[in-house]
Amino acid sequence: MARVQKRFVCQNCGSVSSKWAGQCVDCNEWNCIVEDAGAVVTPFRAKHDLQGGGQWIELVGLDTKISLPDRLSSGIKELDRALGGGFVAGSATLIGGDPGIGKSTLLLQASARLAKEGKSVAYISGEEATDQVRLRARRLGLADAPVMLGAATSVRDILTTLSSSSPPALAIIDSIQTMHSDLIEGAPGTVSQVRASAQELIRFAKERGTALVLVGHVTKDGSIAGPRVLEHMVDTVLSFEGERSHQYRILRAIKNRFGGTDEIGVFAMETAGLSEVGNPSSLFLTARDETVTGTTVFPALEGTRPVLVEVQALTVRLASGATPRRAVVGWDNGRLAMILAVLEARCGLSLSSAEVYLNIAGGYRLSDPAADLAVAAALISSWTERPVPIDTIAFGEVALSGEIRPVAHSSLRLKEASKLGFERAFGPVGLDAIGGDIRVQSFRTLGQFVDHLLARG
Repeated sequence: MARVQKRFVCQNCGSVSSKWAGQCVDCNEWNCIVEDAGAVVTPFRAKHDLQGGGQWIELVGLDTKISLPDRLSSGIKELDRALGGGFVAGSATLIGGDPGIGKSTLLLQASARLAKEGKSVAYISGEEATDQVRLRARRLGLADAPVMLGAATSVRDILTTLSSSSPPALAIIDSIQTMHSDLIEGAPGTVSQVRASAQELIRFAKERGTALVLVGHVTKDGSIAGPRVLEHMVDTVLSFEGERSHQYRILRAIKNRFGGTDEIGVFAMETAGLSEVGNPSSLFLTARDETVTGTTVFPALEGTRPVLVEVQALTVRLASGATPRRAVVGWDNGRLAMILAVLEARCGLSLSSAEVYLNIAGGYRLSDPAADLAVAAALISSWTERPVPIDTIAFGEVALSGEIRPVAHSSLRLKEASKLGFERAFGPVGLDAIGGDIRVQSFRTLGQFVDHLLARG
């Protein structure tokens, strides 16, 4: 017989415990644990259940022939690139990003393009009235698109409406944190409500073959708000990144069951909405006619797309006894500390008493370890006041021993740099064989690289 068991769920991270506590042991937040009413536990008795009650599961081999899923192109190439080719029928996609970053604008543009191509699209807004969405569509020049628009927060009402006729090819829910299911208790946005609402919507999408898109809020650290299980329930998780003060936006795939997670889409926020950026390298490079100390160009790689970005560093010598400051924008703070330590311990450059500022131009965020050498070059250039040549790129991973290690897809990085007019490259040993039209200077250790830059002056 099923028995009701009390359990308590953290409203911040979704962790479950058997008793209440004032502080969550997983995320360390206070006063965020509430009782999840109605949790039913049904014990499994193997000896009895083997005789009946369960259903036989068909097991297949790994070599069974399958067909690739049908793709529904959004009409926006950069969005399709991040999705792996377009929306998949019956799939669930979660897209998250900071408030005002452009999530609703992007999805409204995609909805309008699909609707104009004859696809049925339902856009359900739980945060805005229909008139507000219409005004945005008018500003974007999309008022004539035959999108089925609605404003609702009840999951039961939404599913009833979508099931009343042929299911739409694409359904957008903006946002999942505003949805409410009457099957369980709790206010919209709580862990139990978000989980239950998403489960019902995803079940509908799987059964009816509708491509479902859920818009999700994010916390102050950039992660999707609500239970962590939400990211496990969906097929694809997209993160819309960028600084609101900058024009450019990056759509990054974090999880994708139907494609790769290393592709990005690049957009520019303009008056008429988001426009696609086919050549992002030209956006993240600062146009200058003369060399400047503390700047280096780094060929980042996002999936199959190389993107050239500018690394900017500034070092300020302080008086003895002053506490130095470290400020990083667009890169990992711990990684910067490691590069500074290697420069001091292996290369004899004492930066411990200097203020260090590091910035990735254009609001781009780097996570590629190949940026180590470019960051080191920018720091050395700023500290010694000797500029890196304007026609030169730098990339390579720096180890704690001071060794410059090779990185993946070096040929793609060099090819993109050569296409944009760069003539030289600093990198690890082994680049000479794949340099092509670009002249390569290889270094085994960071000390050799520092000596080369100092000798140039």
